[in-house]
Amino acid sequence: MTGPHDVIDLRSDTVTRPSAAMLSAMAEAPVGDDVYGEDPTVAELEAEVAGLFGKEAALFCATGSLSNLLGVWLHTAPGREVLCDAYAHIARAEMGAHGALHGVTMRTWVSERGRLVADDALNLVAVNCRPYLVETACLEVEDTHNFGGGTVQDYAQLSALSEGARGLGVATHLDGARLANAVAVTGRPLSDYGRLFDTVSFCLSKGLGAPVGSVLVGTAEQMSRAREQRKRLGAGWRQAGVLAAAGLVAVRENMGRIVDDHRAARTLAAAINEACPGAVDEAGVETNIVLIPTPGASAVAARLAERGVRISVLGPTSLRAVTHLDVTEEQCREAGAVIGAELAALA
Repeated sequence: MTGPHDVIDLRSDTVTRPSAAMLSAMAEAPVGDDVYGEDPTVAELEAEVAGLFGKEAALFCATGSLSNLLGVWLHTAPGREVLCDAYAHIARAEMGAHGALHGVTMRTWVSERGRLVADDALNLVAVNCRPYLVETACLEVEDTHNFGGGTVQDYAQLSALSEGARGLGVATHLDGARLANAVAVTGRPLSDYGRLFDTVSFCLSKGLGAPVGSVLVGTAEQMSRAREQRKRLGAGWRQAGVLAAAGLVAVRENMGRIVDDHRAARTLAAAINEACPGAVDEAGVETNIVLIPTPGASAVAARLAERGVRISVLGPTSLRAVTHLDVTEEQCREAGAVIGAELAALA
């Protein structure tokens, strides 16, 4: 670090700032009142993203948590359940909203780093069991898996889950907060994922770099219902085209550059291990997330912040670093050296 203001922020890919192209688009965006369905830029974004997924319609939301909340709600009812991975974002990081606000219960399966094994999920499904057991209404999958370390789901397993769920009459929702990162690895179009899942939440404010926003996609009837529920939750918005304009730039210009973040994450991991051999699993870095095991994680993060590197604490023995468009590969190399040195001092 060269000074107190030279901070390398790797806490999340949500910390990015809008690009010059986004700011220009935001300033020039034609807008209207979206509660009345009259914002042309929002309509353009929704139509474009729906088309990319091969879906009828979409709904622009402020956050991925909100679009997940609405997506799961579309398929469930109070007293029914959604099944998901034990470390899924909807189970761990959405403040219990699915139960607190929509009365949805939740059961989970255990996986290795969040990797879906379709049979593990399908074997938990409970149907035609009322009034004795909680009825399964929805299966939820996350791709990439945040707390698994940015792991990319195997498409064959996603396909098996989709086929099995449809055979059982159970709906499916994909938390695609970082689906753009998965696409950069698999090379599959978004429509391949839209074909498998009834609804998909697609975040614009992570690797794609928009300042705000996530888009929920599904059928026209589903999005009409979700729009009403969004308003009921106090999340209707007015001239949201100012934000949708940045989302359009994100989708049109930033999908292809996500591979840069993946390369930077590998550089970060290599630099950590150069300073502290074996500290992180380099082979496990699939996308833009590096998991860093260490005792005293909170204290380590605090010391790193003092040295100008900010990363997230996931638990008592786990740190997470996330690369994004606002950090260069050279900065990641520098940050890795600092992190590695701190970890080596603990050895």
